[in-house]
Amino acid sequence: MIGAIITVLFLLSVVYLAYRRLPLLSFTIAFTVLLVAYGAFGNPPGLWLGLLVIMLLSFWLLNLRPLRIVLISAPFMKTYRRLLPSMSDTERDALEAGTVWWDGELFTGNPNWRRLQDAPPPKLSTEEQAFLAGPCNTLCRMLDDFDITHRRGDLPPEVWNYLRTQGFFAMIIPRRYGGLEFSTYAHSCVLVKLAGRSVTCASTVAVPNSLGPAELLVHYGTEEQKDYYLPRLARGDEIPCFALTGPRVARTPPRSPTRAWCAAASIRAARSSDSSSTSRSATSRWHRSRPSSGWPSGCSTPIS
Repeated sequence: MIGAIITVLFLLSVVYLAYRRLPLLSFTIAFTVLLVAYGAFGNPPGLWLGLLVIMLLSFWLLNLRPLRIVLISAPFMKTYRRLLPSMSDTERDALEAGTVWWDGELFTGNPNWRRLQDAPPPKLSTEEQAFLAGPCNTLCRMLDDFDITHRRGDLPPEVWNYLRTQGFFAMIIPRRYGGLEFSTYAHSCVLVKLAGRSVTCASTVAVPNSLGPAELLVHYGTEEQKDYYLPRLARGDEIPCFALTGPRVARTPPRSPTRAWCAAASIRAARSSDSSSTSRSATSRWHRSRPSSGWPSGCSTPIS
C-alpha cells in the first residue's frame, strides 16, 4: 500500500515539476524525499532499493553542469548536428535579418504578456481607410466565389482588370513608383476582407505583395531595375507568380535536387491559358498565378 502511494506521489511530482519547468535540482530533491519515505515506510526489497539509490545518485551527479555537458549534452549535440543539413549563407542571412518581435515570446513557453500590452496598436492611415471602404468593398461586390471556383476556375476578366487598375498588386510598392505604399497592417486588412468573399482572389492579391519580387527590388534592386520593373508591377503590366515545386520537393526550395529555371522571356511565351505550354519546358506541379503571370518571383522546377 505504501509503495502504491509513493508511486502516485512520484507521478504527480513529475507532472507538477515538468509543468512548472523547474530545474533538474528540484526533480532530484523531490525524488530524494520520496525515496527516503519509500525506504523508511515501504519496506522495499534490498535489490530494488539499491537500484533506486544508484539511479538517484546518477541524478545528483547530473546536477553538476560540467559533468552533464561531457556525458550527455556534448555527445547528443554532436550526433544531432550530423543529422541536420548544413546552413547556407543565404539561409543564415535570412535568419539574422530583422527580429521576431513579440511572436518569439510564444516559443519560450512563458510569454511576457506585458510586452504585448505595451505595444501600440496598429492604425490605418486616411488613405488606407479610404481604400478599404472604396476599392476593396467594390471588389468584394464583384466576387462570386462559386463562379470563380466551380465554373470558371479563374477570376473573371473584369476582376483581373480591376485588380490592376486599382493598385491591388502595388500595396507594398513606394508611391514614387506608382504604388500605394501601404503598411503591413493595411495589407493584412485588405486580405482579410477579400478572403471573406473569395480565398482565390485573396491569395491572388497576397502573392505579388508578399512572395513577389517588388519588396526584393525595393531593398536590393539597382536604380535601373527599380525604375523599370516597379512601375510595371504597380500598373499590373507584369504579375509575378510563385513557382517552387518539383518532383521531389513541395513548396520549400532549400537544397532541392532540381535545377532552377527562371527565364523571363520563356515564361512570357508561356502566358497562354493552355497549361501544356508549361509542361513542355518543366515538370512543375504548381504555379501560383502562373496563367496570368509575366515572370516568376522564384522557381525551383527541373528542365525536362
